[in-house]
Amino acid sequence: MSATTQERNTPQYGVDTIPQLVSRPAAAGVLLNQGAIAVLRAGFVVPGQTGTGLVVLGRVERTVDNRDGVAGALEVSIRMGVFKYGNSAGPDAIGRVNAGANCYLVDDQTLALTDDAGKRSRAGTIMDVDPLDGGVWALLGLGL
Repeated sequence: MSATTQERNTPQYGVDTIPQLVSRPAAAGVLLNQGAIAVLRAGFVVPGQTGTGLVVLGRVERTVDNRDGVAGALEVSIRMGVFKYGNSAGPDAIGRVNAGANCYLVDDQTLALTDDAGKRSRAGTIMDVDPLDGGVWALLGLGL
């Protein structure tokens, strides 16, 4: 296919075809706070954390306290999309010039520029950094 020579109607994949809100079972012994980053570990939802093999699902929509429950006893509502979280410090700080690059999990509310030599799971894609408070806008979820 060659480059465009005129305007085109480009179909959008997302808003109407991908579910933005999903529900998954909570792991045993966890507290998932509303607004925190939710990840999938061994088939159950846990708060975002440093570690490998984690799959970011998105943002927790309602607090779920399963600290005294068994795995799968409670469901967690999770929204996929672009959200603003805290920025790591020092050499792992994300800048506006990093838009489009991967970002990595530090904890359930902090993102970093690197995987810390393979110690962190990918969180999503950097969209922007707020020039006022340094918060990172990132696309999370959709199995990214």
